Amino acid sequence: MFSFRNLIAAAGLSALALSASAASALALDEVTFGTNWLAQAEHGGYYQAVADGTYEKYGLDVTIRQGGPQAANRSLLVGGQIEFYMGGVTQAIDGVKQGIPTITLASIFQKDPQVLLAHPDKGFDTFADLAKAEKLILSKDGYISYFLWMKSAFEGFSDEQYEPYTFNPAPFIANDMSVQQGYLTSEPFEIEKQTGWTPVVFLLADNGYAPYSTTIEAMRPWYEANEDIAKRFVEASIVGWYNYLYGDNAAANELIKTDNPEMTDGQLAYSLEKMKEYGILVSGDAVEGGIGCMTDERWTSFYDQMVAVGLFEEGIDVGQAYTTELVCNGLGVDLVK
Repeated sequence: MFSFRNLIAAAGLSALALSASAASALALDEVTFGTNWLAQAEHGGYYQAVADGTYEKYGLDVTIRQGGPQAANRSLLVGGQIEFYMGGVTQAIDGVKQGIPTITLASIFQKDPQVLLAHPDKGFDTFADLAKAEKLILSKDGYISYFLWMKSAFEGFSDEQYEPYTFNPAPFIANDMSVQQGYLTSEPFEIEKQTGWTPVVFLLADNGYAPYSTTIEAMRPWYEANEDIAKRFVEASIVGWYNYLYGDNAAANELIKTDNPEMTDGQLAYSLEKMKEYGILVSGDAVEGGIGCMTDERWTSFYDQMVAVGLFEEGIDVGQAYTTELVCNGLGVDLVK
């Protein structure tokens, strides 16, 4: 017989269960990660860590705030409205110069996916051959960064070749002696889809211009006050990336397409293939140190290179831009298949 006393006991147990469930939910640390563009395979590891529960296993409730043309996620980071941002090395060094206390915690990409594209069978067989182009179609950011390096490292490149890139490949497609910037995982796929021919691809990272890319950035004061949360976020993101590259990423891709409905399965598959083929994430120090690995030597080398070409002045304490405390410990290397 189910007595009133039993009813009270059952209600108490239910209340305890609900309380435990609520406590468990409250125990997750809530953080937001702002990306630098619309959701895509290049963000796949973060979506993977949400989809397969890796962030939750690390005690985190993570919101991914995608970037885009109108987004200002780095400003939100600086303003303290989000905890993490998908940054870059030149931004980080410039932050030190300007006295903005950002700190880079990991570099998910060992190689920047920035490429230059040329028409096939037009004599563009080496990177140096690109100096023969009638037009170099580059973004403003590219013109004031890696183009400085190109002019310094190779003969024949000149400002007269420069034409602003409007993120429309039509001018490049129309002029077979032009060269256009692009992203390894994006423009080559789109150009081939539109034209039926495959552009010649030159990855800047394989030709001497080698900054870290797609970093995890935080504000130094927040990091120093929340080192445990930051460590868990970095580690869970690294595991998420290994699982996205080498495991079942279907659920992550569905989340990407939910955030960015214009993304296609074909583009996602192409991007993943190219990231693996070119060692964008797993190469160099990351082979043994794990995805996210960074070294003092490489940060200093890139800074010195940019000082030499005039992008930065001497005297910036580049060591203030990053920490290697959370990376290069081999986390996840056993997940490579």
